[in-house]
Amino acid sequence: MSAEKEPIEGRAWVFGDNIDTDQLAPVPSYMNKEPEEGCKMCLQAVDPDFAASVGKGDVFVAGNNLGIGSSREQAPQYLKMLGIRAVLAKSFARIFYRNTLNYGLPALVCAEAGRINPGDEVRVDPLAGTVENLTTGETLEAEPLPEHLLTMIADGGLLAHLEKKLTPGK
Repeated sequence: MSAEKEPIEGRAWVFGDNIDTDQLAPVPSYMNKEPEEGCKMCLQAVDPDFAASVGKGDVFVAGNNLGIGSSREQAPQYLKMLGIRAVLAKSFARIFYRNTLNYGLPALVCAEAGRINPGDEVRVDPLAGTVENLTTGETLEAEPLPEHLLTMIADGGLLAHLEKKLTPGK
């Protein structure tokens, strides 16, 4: 198994239900701005310190309906750019879920995501479908990602994966 498919360890950033794409990528954040600037406004209305405080390798945890609203591709892009390495939620909006995977960010449905507290250290194994809470010692079940999606994620997302597959010599 390649390094990209190994379990992901990081600090949990926990949010509730109905976090929508307008909160993840507020309109002013991406209109006429480069993504590097826009991502600084991610979740500004929910947690003004999130974008400046999230660390590389952290894990985003939410309740039900993560990513509802418009189908802004910038929402998962911003999370990834800020350093989030995995996303867990009780349920996802369909387009947001797919956009997350397309950007090379593992997204797992975890019915027990509410058992994770802000700041907990977690280890997410997308292939096995497990979430170990290293802070509490509890192991939670998640829906595992199939090998072909993990390969796409390891390649850097859908576009990078297609380029690799369709370009001779890559």
